[in-house]
Amino acid sequence: MKGYIAITSAIIISLLLMAITFALSFSSFFGRHNVFDSQTKEISYALAEACAEKALLNLAQSSSYAGNETITVKSPDTCDILTVETAGSQKIIKTRAIFQKTTTNIKVVVNMPGPQIVSWEELPNF
Repeated sequence: MKGYIAITSAIIISLLLMAITFALSFSSFFGRHNVFDSQTKEISYALAEACAEKALLNLAQSSSYAGNETITVKSPDTCDILTVETAGSQKIIKTRAIFQKTTTNIKVVVNMPGPQIVSWEELPNF
């Protein structure tokens, strides 16, 4: 009878150790994906921000700047400046960047002449 208790205990302890090992390996596997996702989001945000800065520069040079162009930051990394909208004395700049399926949309509202930034925000979509 004592032999059965020892074998049963060894099996239960082995199963518990295997479950703990399995859980830890999955958490590190998914943690790696979270780090990768945050890195692609940072790059996507930087690309969209670069386009917003370029659009602000173009608006400072010419208040009639219309946008609607694609900027290559570093091949093959690009971002899009969408059509610049006018609302009274304000211009609305919208930029979009997609890096490895991660999208960032930035909307910048500026007062003209200037341009003076009123707001700068990231939006889920336009």
